[in-house]
Amino acid sequence: MLDHRKNIPSLRAVTMPERATAQKARESWHLWGIISEFVEATERLSEIRPAVSIFGSARSTPEAPMYQMTIEIARKLSDAGFAVISGGGPGIMEAANRGAYEGASPSVGLNIELPFEQCGNPYQDISLRFRHFFARKVAFVKYAAAYVVLPGGFGTVDELSEALTLMQTGKGKSMPLVLVGSRFWSGLIDWMRETLVAEGMIAATDLDMMTIVDTSDAVVNTIFDFYDARGFAQTASEREQLLYL
Repeated sequence: MLDHRKNIPSLRAVTMPERATAQKARESWHLWGIISEFVEATERLSEIRPAVSIFGSARSTPEAPMYQMTIEIARKLSDAGFAVISGGGPGIMEAANRGAYEGASPSVGLNIELPFEQCGNPYQDISLRFRHFFARKVAFVKYAAAYVVLPGGFGTVDELSEALTLMQTGKGKSMPLVLVGSRFWSGLIDWMRETLVAEGMIAATDLDMMTIVDTSDAVVNTIFDFYDARGFAQTASEREQLLYL
């Protein structure tokens, strides 16, 4: 019979006093840094509901049609009573903050520190800075009543996948997930249907979590249609879900 006992070291097993002290101190400060990001986000964002998180490319220029449409979407949502949350950077993030900044409701930027340094845009009523992507992701989800996803790259697709996974698994609350730009997103949805659904990786009904639109009015109407049917108030189970994101 094989002996499956393995020598798996733990931090407590470090015997060299100097190394143990330095290692434990570093890990402890790292943990407190993570906690501080959650605490600040909770302190500053818990009362801004309802809010909509908007995602899209940092590379979009102010002259781009999607940049201009994002300003329009964010302004309409802001004037309709929704705070707008974006990544706080350039491109679509800037357009989202800009539209909300000019509107009636708060413009929120969840800025991330990157090796090549993301510069925050100037259109933020509330500006938070994160070192950790995962803490930032929790803030995007926890305080949002809807996701609006415009064309973007890896980061945008990552945020879309995160939202879909949370809703599919029941770890996150059900909410509108609006994709803007049928020309951009249709290929991805077709691949999901023809490959993921066809091979049993997801259910066909999972695709119903997403709605593709092409106008700013359609974005706003999709969100309001969802909440007209069920109301804006969080259920007890949804409040419970948010504790375990």
